[in-house]
Amino acid sequence: MSHFMRAAMILLLTGLLALGAGRASHAADAAKLALVIGNARYPDNEFVLNDVANDAQDVTEELKRDGFVVDRQNNLTADAMRQVLDRFYARIERGAVALIFFDGFAIQSNRQTYLLPVDAQIWTEPDVARDGFSLDTILAEMNTRGAAIKIALIDASRRNPFERRFRRYSAGLAPAIAPSNSLVLYSAALGAVAASGKTEHGLFVAELLREMRAPNISAEQALTNTKNGVVAATKREQVPWLSSSLTTEFSFAGSVTRPPDTKAGDPAKPEPQKPEPQKPVCEPPQAEPPPNTEDLARDPVIADLSRKIAANANDVASRYKRGQVYAIKRGYALAMQDFDLVIRKNPRDGEALNNRCWTRAATGDLQGALADCNLALQIDPGLSDALDSRGLVNLKLGRTAEAIKDYTDAIQRNPRSSSSLFGRGIATRKNGGDGATDIAQAKSMNPNIAKEFAGYGVSECIP
Repeated sequence: MSHFMRAAMILLLTGLLALGAGRASHAADAAKLALVIGNARYPDNEFVLNDVANDAQDVTEELKRDGFVVDRQNNLTADAMRQVLDRFYARIERGAVALIFFDGFAIQSNRQTYLLPVDAQIWTEPDVARDGFSLDTILAEMNTRGAAIKIALIDASRRNPFERRFRRYSAGLAPAIAPSNSLVLYSAALGAVAASGKTEHGLFVAELLREMRAPNISAEQALTNTKNGVVAATKREQVPWLSSSLTTEFSFAGSVTRPPDTKAGDPAKPEPQKPEPQKPVCEPPQAEPPPNTEDLARDPVIADLSRKIAANANDVASRYKRGQVYAIKRGYALAMQDFDLVIRKNPRDGEALNNRCWTRAATGDLQGALADCNLALQIDPGLSDALDSRGLVNLKLGRTAEAIKDYTDAIQRNPRSSSSLFGRGIATRKNGGDGATDIAQAKSMNPNIAKEFAGYGVSECIP
């Protein structure tokens, strides 16, 4: 080969290597993809989830610092959410790291977790699969498109208004069936909900961001540390759920050397002093005041149902739904009016009788409530919600043995009912027993359950 030919070949190889390096660099830039969804404005919810919007922004900024190409979206309708997910799937290259962060409302149905768009219309169980987006399906699609590492961070373990329409109390999220090499983190344990409030930032995301920024630790360790941080901050009242099948090394912040931690026993770091044990004080939570009639009338869901009723006075389905929303929002007098009419139309409507029983129990009409629950159970002996409602009636009547039996029967049919567990715990205490296990389990599932019972005039503090 001539000198000229050798020089030409070297130049050609050099060019190809440079081109390959450029392509490799581009692939590396596109190797980490994230979709961040913050759904804060649900018309069915009584207030905007301000923490969702702020947390989604903070997570987006952190992921960008970590080298992710991020698509951030807020307040997505079902159509928009479907388009955004399709666009996310299309961007996934083989071997990529694909991450989804969802903050908003989610609900479990048929052992799957569904992420909900802001325009979800959910009144019955089948509506969940129709309007929601299955997390299992999302993870499977990420895997099918070639993602080497799949990560789902779900801050949606909230008590939401949809579940209360067809199940008395929130059941949290279901375990994710994730493909291999996946990391999934929920903000609360399976079947549990986190404490809700009108906050600007969420505890779960604050812990998550701190651990994502920590150098020289794996992503799996960062999420484990997030879980432990939330547990410590809430004194075990909120325990995130983590599932990992990760076999590939991956770190959010990358490998950065940091000084070693001071070991236990080092004189430079004295052992923390154990606080003196304090005698527990039972302070019953204060029930929230009911909204006024004008605020209820302005509620978008109630306003829409009222328009339908005004257009058709015989629209029993809309009247029943409006009664449910009134009762959920503690507008008990208005709920009673709607349930009365529904029952006049169909005196053997077991669900409506149960709802009226629950409403009467909350307002103190205990004998009327007992009659409604008894009739509901005569029509449908397996109606667990009616057993739960009658348990509350018997509890308020001081019939603790009957309350324990009703709650126990309800739990046998629905073991994840925080209402039945909490009620049975209180009834057991009033009956001279302990009840602490039931109460603790109910609070781990629903941190707001004591406040809800306080709204019914039932306190966990037994003199």
